[in-house]
Amino acid sequence: MRDLVVGLGYLGRGVRWAGRHGRWWGFGLIPALIALVLYAGALVALVLGAGDLAAWATPFADGWGSPWQGLLRGVFVALLLAGGLTLSVLTFTAVTLLIGDPFYESLAEQVEESEGGGPAGPDRPLWREIAVGLRDMVHVLLRAAGFGVLLFLLGFLPFVGQTVVPAIGFCVSGFFLTVELTTVAMQRREVPVRERLRMLRGRPGLAIGFGTPLVLLFLIPLASVVLMPGAVAGATLLVRDLVPAGPDAAPDASAAAGPGDGSDGRAVPTAW
Repeated sequence: MRDLVVGLGYLGRGVRWAGRHGRWWGFGLIPALIALVLYAGALVALVLGAGDLAAWATPFADGWGSPWQGLLRGVFVALLLAGGLTLSVLTFTAVTLLIGDPFYESLAEQVEESEGGGPAGPDRPLWREIAVGLRDMVHVLLRAAGFGVLLFLLGFLPFVGQTVVPAIGFCVSGFFLTVELTTVAMQRREVPVRERLRMLRGRPGLAIGFGTPLVLLFLIPLASVVLMPGAVAGATLLVRDLVPAGPDAAPDASAAAGPGDGSDGRAVPTAW
């Protein structure tokens, strides 16, 4: 529970940092606005075609009478739209970070300097940075998609599928959203994606406390655009305390405790 509060605190600090540095906040809006246009078109297409997709996916219900056919396909449409929104939250961040790699690299560097400096980061050309970011994005999204499929199927369970499963889904989405947002600062420390996942699995409350409020806020139209600079700033602050700054220091989640969280540093085993 304490880590949840600490994670939320990093989000608040990042938003405050962006609010105090208006120039960098505006700078960080550019890639998010580009991604927003792309995703708005995709979500509109999903909404318009959801009914046809439900009918195509459930041909066995063509001969069902009322209200069972409508009920089944209504649940399918609701789950499809919920899955689409969840996927859009996860992939929006990943695609925005991919589009805005030079933007957010500069923003993260500015956050590091304002907090006392940080690692210089790997000396790679831009195309190589984008290629590494794309590879890492696919790796994370494939893991997230596995959970998404499982939660989608569990959503058909009576009562549990409409109450417990969505709550778990938001937490899982928050965890992977944190993985995505910490990519820029983690790459500056040359922490590979598998190690990032391991570190955040060791502090699941920290990752969920940071990412889940963003998942909920990103469901508000335009909130994802407005909050992206603050989210990247907050993720940078989180990584500064989670990962040793030295290039030769071993990034170990069990040794990283957030400021004031009172953690004993022991990694918490999870299935992620």
